Amino acid sequence: MNLNHKENEKKLYSLLMENLSRVGILDARALNEAQKKLDNLTKPKGSLGRLEELAMQIAGISGRMVSRFDNKTIFTMAGDHGVTEEKVSTYPKEVTPQMVFNFLSGKAAINVLAKHIGAEVMVVDMGVSFDFEDHPFLINKKVGYGTRNMAREPAMTREEAMQSILNGIETCKLATVKKTEPDIGTDIIGTGDMGIGNTTASSAIAAVICDADVADVTGLGTGLNEEGLHNKINVIRKAIKINKPDKEDAIDILAKVGGFEIGGIAGLIIGAAINRIPVVIDGFISGAGALIALKLCPDTKHFMIASHQSVEKGHIAILSKLGLKPLFNLDLRLGEGTGAALGINFAEASLKIMNEMATFSEAKVSGKSE
Repeated sequence: MNLNHKENEKKLYSLLMENLSRVGILDARALNEAQKKLDNLTKPKGSLGRLEELAMQIAGISGRMVSRFDNKTIFTMAGDHGVTEEKVSTYPKEVTPQMVFNFLSGKAAINVLAKHIGAEVMVVDMGVSFDFEDHPFLINKKVGYGTRNMAREPAMTREEAMQSILNGIETCKLATVKKTEPDIGTDIIGTGDMGIGNTTASSAIAAVICDADVADVTGLGTGLNEEGLHNKINVIRKAIKINKPDKEDAIDILAKVGGFEIGGIAGLIIGAAINRIPVVIDGFISGAGALIALKLCPDTKHFMIASHQSVEKGHIAILSKLGLKPLFNLDLRLGEGTGAALGINFAEASLKIMNEMATFSEAKVSGKSE
């Protein structure tokens, strides 16, 4: 590594650490205020379960009682993977830019579900092997034209890994610009992904951070047969053996076996935590990004809401490591942010419960007998 690369790596690391130092914890006063409000509503205490927990978490994240979400944004991070050379997917890498065009045309599953909940979809080019023209719903944060083949060499340099995280943090700033006045509401963010080969990278990250056998965290992805799954597992094992990622160093793990869009998701989560915005995590790939964020800064966990449990077998291990309980399980495995969209709907429902239900005194209903 020459002097310029060393200096740039040092600069990026310093900037990343500065951002991580700004992550706080849940606001105790707001949590207590939300708890009191929920306990006085016309229902037995805690009878709405996770909805009550969600409403409290959102208050703790925002530092105040939130009445509604005015600006809901799902960021679908896109990137290509060199490991597709190893035949780990049933689809060619050309599908990544093709699906980006589908998102931009508003015709993909994420667009349908986002429209259903009143959210906007922003596609972020973190590292697609294609040059897109400017588009109002496309953000260019390209780190490179796809990662390298991790089965033969590190997926990216340490510089690129940090840049991908920082680009994710910068992307989150676009959501903060849209924040409304404090008495009106706050934003909520959903994470999403697109990248042929990214379940392979995510399984590698999960195996390293969760200290799990590769076979236990590797699924069928886009629909592999048993032979394809066996090959995928062997490719991941080879990548880990060759690159020897340091399980205590999130940047090293991301650089050696990760993806640009996974780094972007990690940065998006960190950015949400810095700006005290609830961030709803999608499925398996978003979970891998969440693992990187957690490893870099454990306090980011407080700002994460796990939307669902994916069909991808490794997602259970990821959720366990994150210490998060998913809101639902609909056997989803698409990605894009589809699960996050539905999770945002649950989060919004929790606010309506807290703000639109009557208290015992308002409804003139007798409270619990002493």
